[in-house]
Amino acid sequence: MIPVDLFGQSADQRCDRRDRAAEGLFVLDDRRAGFGASYKGRRLGYVRSGDRDQLLPAKPFFLGCFGDGGAISPTTTRSPTTLRSIRVHGQGSDKYDNVGLASTAGSIPCRRRLLIENLKIFEDEIAARNAVRSTMQGASAMSVTVPRLAAGCTSVWAQYTSAAQGSTVTASPPRFKRRGFRPRSTTPSPCTSRPPTGIFRSPDGGLPACERLSDDVISLPMHAYLDEPTQERVIKPVRDALQA
Repeated sequence: MIPVDLFGQSADQRCDRRDRAAEGLFVLDDRRAGFGASYKGRRLGYVRSGDRDQLLPAKPFFLGCFGDGGAISPTTTRSPTTLRSIRVHGQGSDKYDNVGLASTAGSIPCRRRLLIENLKIFEDEIAARNAVRSTMQGASAMSVTVPRLAAGCTSVWAQYTSAAQGSTVTASPPRFKRRGFRPRSTTPSPCTSRPPTGIFRSPDGGLPACERLSDDVISLPMHAYLDEPTQERVIKPVRDALQA
């Protein structure tokens, strides 16, 4: 089972260890957008069977490394030796001793150095993002359904994604264009509606919430250094367009 910590907040983790064992489940947390968030007082990466992170600048996440990169939490059940082997073509005693099938997944030193520097300001960035979220919450609440935190959770606000109230964002481009911007959905359709995943079973009746939200959500810019004038410059045309 692969839960996704979408937009910066943890997925629901109420499936406890006994339930997983009874169902024979291995839970791999896709936390690329939620690294640094917490669930019931525990930081992500210390709850589930295994965790992995993608540290790509194109991802909606602030711990980028100016290129491809990744990390696996040391809390995974696999040993460090096994993880290093998987990282380098199934390496055994040396790089020419391949004991298993794997891939090459290293990162160059300058990218690792950048990550080390980013980690030094990690907590400050999370605090700054939460401050930005507080301001945006009040300014945008009158025109959209704003994101909310689940009880006992924190978020790193990888994105600030809201749902338009009774209005399809992608179906009304002219009123947005008149105000100087064009909305574009990053999730135009649920994964289950695409051909490669058609071989898997879907719930009876489909996924109506996913299908509706794929049309109605809108993501505003979010990073730790958005000052209030810039936030208002972003929010006002969106608010005006949705209220038009």
